[in-house]
Amino acid sequence: MKRKGWAAFGTALFFFAAGSLASAYLTRLNQARADSSRVFQLLVYHSVRGKVPPLEARFRDASGLMAKHGLDVIGFWVPNDKPAWNDTFVYLVAHSSREEAKKNWDTFHADPRFQEYVKAEEAEKLIDRVDSTYMRPTNFSSLR
Repeated sequence: MKRKGWAAFGTALFFFAAGSLASAYLTRLNQARADSSRVFQLLVYHSVRGKVPPLEARFRDASGLMAKHGLDVIGFWVPNDKPAWNDTFVYLVAHSSREEAKKNWDTFHADPRFQEYVKAEEAEKLIDRVDSTYMRPTNFSSLR
């Protein structure tokens, strides 16, 4: 009689564990599908020689405005490697989709406060050029 009880308990435990693992797997699979349109935008600003510090200050000031318009900046970076990367400023933005990225950038660029940054750039000439690329995370990336 004790054996039947333990066998039933063991069987129930096995199926509970299998069900839990299957549920966890399906939840993760659904999450990956839900995030499948998420994209990241890498922006590399090449500044005029020696102008990274004022460019960094401009972005420090503009970061709140960017957040207000739904631009989810993961981080801002200035390189340590010299001299090849001396005049660069880099940041990464996460977007739920390319469409959302366009909408958020459009509202950001239409904001009168952003127009002040445009006028300041016209006067100060900090930026030589900007490289921008949209990227999708790989299925083995920890940041999805």
